[in-house]
Amino acid sequence: MKKDLNITPLNTLSLVDKVEMRITQYIKDNNLSVGDTIPKELQFAEALGVSRTVIREALSRLRTIGIIDSKKHKGMVLSHPDFIQNFEKVIDTNLLEDETLKDIFELRLILEMGMVDVLFARKTKEDLKELEEIVDRMETNNSESTIFKLENEVAFHGKLYEMSGNKTLQRFQNLLLPVFQYVHEHKLPDAEPYKYSKKFTTHRELLNYLKEDDIKAFKKGLSNHLEPHLDRILEKSKS
Repeated sequence: MKKDLNITPLNTLSLVDKVEMRITQYIKDNNLSVGDTIPKELQFAEALGVSRTVIREALSRLRTIGIIDSKKHKGMVLSHPDFIQNFEKVIDTNLLEDETLKDIFELRLILEMGMVDVLFARKTKEDLKELEEIVDRMETNNSESTIFKLENEVAFHGKLYEMSGNKTLQRFQNLLLPVFQYVHEHKLPDAEPYKYSKKFTTHRELLNYLKEDDIKAFKKGLSNHLEPHLDRILEKSKS
């Protein structure tokens, strides 16, 4: 029978793990920035008392995530890591477990509800014109306004993220939408068609709130627009 013991767990980090952490700490402790060179493999090996093979593997990990790069005649230098690109590589493997996928599903909702103030502060007349063209095309194609469709989400909500002026947020949105649809269709199945508590807020109505500069109505409308997804995750939390 398993008993709770007041014993510190064994450290299961490998030697490469530890070296990677020490090199990262070295970068922080020395206040190094992008473009700065870092010591050579042999220097790290001698300072840390390990083989060059271990150092090489640790540096390879940092190179893979974009923290360091090799430059001709300069050696290894620090570079700008593209964390969105790294996140994309992980998603593309299709190896994320269900709970992680559901967390990403929630993350997209949290981001969209939280960016409204920035969206209103940065929207322009040109943005609204482009958004209206998107809504016009959607209505011309007779898209079902109450059913989640990836192409509609990408067009309309992708433009909202673009209007926020935050490029990282926009790139993140492009990654989250396919995951959002996958979880919506396969991981959170509904027994019956969703019944809205209030009248469904369409893309056209959200656009009108933006044009009227009515941030309060937009927040309520967006919450209603995303209601099926919000209810499903909140209901899941209660069960």
